[in-house]
Amino acid sequence: MAHPVNDHALDVIFRDARSQNGFLDKSVPEVLVRAVYDLAKMGPTSANCCPARFLWITSDEAKARLKPHMSGNNTDKTMGAPYVCIIAYDLKFQEKIPKLFPHAPEAKDWFNSNRDETAFRNGTLQGAYLMIAARALGLDCGPMSGFDADGVNKEFFESQDGEMQHWRANFICNIGHGDKSKLFDRSPRLDFEEACRVL
Repeated sequence: MAHPVNDHALDVIFRDARSQNGFLDKSVPEVLVRAVYDLAKMGPTSANCCPARFLWITSDEAKARLKPHMSGNNTDKTMGAPYVCIIAYDLKFQEKIPKLFPHAPEAKDWFNSNRDETAFRNGTLQGAYLMIAARALGLDCGPMSGFDADGVNKEFFESQDGEMQHWRANFICNIGHGDKSKLFDRSPRLDFEEACRVL
């Protein structure tokens, strides 16, 4: 990069951004969700394997299917979000590597011994890219892991025909316009000296 982004962009993406506990009753157009993905997909993954898959839940019917699998207070947060994104990973991600890594299509065999680990690690990275992209485009996020992953997998993935039956839930992220009145004070973070070492 020729220069860093400005302070306003850093505020929007990191400093002022918060994990949302509630969302305003304000719609999010699908074109914006697509724009979020189009940014997030540009983030790096191992051999460009791109194992993350994103199930965007917005209809009342789909939310009703998800609701029984949410834990405690996460239920209300999730039901009130314009979009609920199940960030998943594809256990058959390798099949797309010849398309994604065309100069070395044999890379599909590089991950035979650590397929699940690769899918989970890189899919998690892509989930983080998705949140950064959403914030950069003016949306708020409420990521969470408080849900029954086995139940979500059975409800939305394992019972499906086609590619989705090989998807597995990683975490969930509510996306929309956050209700600032439902935020609590930001929790502390570790200082550089506590979390880092320079060798």
